[in-house]
Amino acid sequence: MSRVKLTILGLSSGQSSGSYTLILGEYGGKRKLPIVIGSFEAQAIAIEIEKIIPFRPMTHDLFVNFAQAFHIQITEVNIYDLVEGVFHAKLICNHDGETTEIDARTSDAIALAVRFNCPVYANEEILQMAGVMLSVDEDDAIDMDPDLSSVSAPADSWSDLDLDELHEKLNEALNIEDYITAAKIRDEIQKRK
Repeated sequence: MSRVKLTILGLSSGQSSGSYTLILGEYGGKRKLPIVIGSFEAQAIAIEIEKIIPFRPMTHDLFVNFAQAFHIQITEVNIYDLVEGVFHAKLICNHDGETTEIDARTSDAIALAVRFNCPVYANEEILQMAGVMLSVDEDDAIDMDPDLSSVSAPADSWSDLDLDELHEKLNEALNIEDYITAAKIRDEIQKRK
């Protein structure tokens, strides 16, 4: 099974309180993988990316300190499955020449990947199922209707739409960079396959 290397493109605040969307992008490609994560994990990722040193070690920093004290290195993160809208990841660790895979929440795995400066991969199948691609180049200016209620409709109203209409709503959400709504619409599309 082929894998695709990913990079962190950004974090955006979610529509519901305490949620954020982590945007991963494929190297050398245009697909993006939006993942809804909690505020603690978003903070842990942002702090490391911005190289902010907290007063006391955060949980992910403690894990790094623990791993380094026992000569354990995380060599990569692999997002390997998507089940009912939930991404599954593994930490690939090395200790004394032995490789061990450890199941982890994707948000925690990414928070550790930025601390260990290790690559993040996703199985090609994951990007085919959950990856989204902007239908236009970011350089192109698009005038969008400021009333976004048609895009950000509640999930239960999407059940009335056919697949073509869902794909249209997905493109609208992507064009305005509303990745949380895009992820929800993507999940609705996946349920129907």
